[in-house]
Amino acid sequence: MRVIAGRLKGSVIRTPAGISVRPTYDRVRESLFSIIEPHLEGAAVLDLFGGSGSLGIESLSRGAVRATFVEIDPAVFGVLRENVERLELTRHCRLVRGDAIAVLSRAVPGGPFDIVFVDPPYSSDLAGRALERLAASPSLSDGGLVVVERASEDAPVER
Repeated sequence: MRVIAGRLKGSVIRTPAGISVRPTYDRVRESLFSIIEPHLEGAAVLDLFGGSGSLGIESLSRGAVRATFVEIDPAVFGVLRENVERLELTRHCRLVRGDAIAVLSRAVPGGPFDIVFVDPPYSSDLAGRALERLAASPSLSDGGLVVVERASEDAPVER
């Protein structure tokens, strides 16, 4: 997988082996970022369920100033850290190893956030739970955007 646009365009984002991580397809990222592009310049981004970090890294490439990534799986977290370090983004990032829902129970490092990506494992209740926690936390800035990715067969997440 590669960064689609911005200052890191073409840079490789490594993904963990196996099926525990489902990177957002290039075409989906391209569509998503064409919609949110006007909100990226100077933004603080939270990439919950960070995986490889593709959403947060793409945001940084396109003008976000900082990103916080949350990932619970130790092996996936290692790949995420490697991507951030290899792309020389360490000074712009905070990496939090832990459960995304639990992390939202307290002040998330690097917040409040202008854009929050919620991309949990499909067919789970984690997106709804994350939205509930976000609504009750100071982690989302006034007027902030929340982007939820889900499988087409999953019911829409309401909050």
